[in-house]
Amino acid sequence: MPSTVSADVPRLGRTDGLAWARFEPDGPPRGALLVLHGADSSKESHFDFARRARAAGWCVLCFDQRGHGESEGALGAGVLDDLATMAGELPAGLPLALRGSSMGGYLAIVGAARVGARAVVAICPAPADGLVRGLRAGRFGFRADRPALEALLSEHDDLQVVSTYTGALLLLHAEGDEVVPYQHSVALDAAADRASPRRLVLVPGGHHRSVQHDPQLQDEALRWLDHALA
Repeated sequence: MPSTVSADVPRLGRTDGLAWARFEPDGPPRGALLVLHGADSSKESHFDFARRARAAGWCVLCFDQRGHGESEGALGAGVLDDLATMAGELPAGLPLALRGSSMGGYLAIVGAARVGARAVVAICPAPADGLVRGLRAGRFGFRADRPALEALLSEHDDLQVVSTYTGALLLLHAEGDEVVPYQHSVALDAAADRASPRRLVLVPGGHHRSVQHDPQLQDEALRWLDHALA
């Protein structure tokens, strides 16, 4: 009996030592989405969302941050430059959005201006000072240039950055998050008074990873992006 092979597979590549997977729609894409995973995660953890976004007409790129997965090197001072490199693997001329979870949510917020993103979806975004504490406590397993990464985190406070952000911002957070308290997203929403449109969604219960994998919330984020970038 012949095996079944899914046609919904990404195109794989490597640029400047960064391993990526690109999901391309069948027709002309409606927009470009760069997906950022969290600490000690990988690009594959977001393939479920990428496939839904591809089916909705988006061109989506997931990649392994340095120090993670198949990418080379250690996570450090060049992390925002890496976002720009990966954004360059998406089609030019399309509205660009970032979607990040936990550490990826932080990076989406502080990296939006660097890559010219018009919209950010941040899921249970980690605060800069929380990431620094995690590094110093040895809670992360990924390879890091710790002094350089701590310096970058200290120089890019997410609450400060979001207060100057003028693009679209969607914050999603589970109230039961045991890693990053949902109150941090509340504080980000309050600080982001220049973002437009802006929306905060607090989900009862759940945990640190539940929101990013919830199909209904994935679809809600895609509908919101359509509205925000119309």
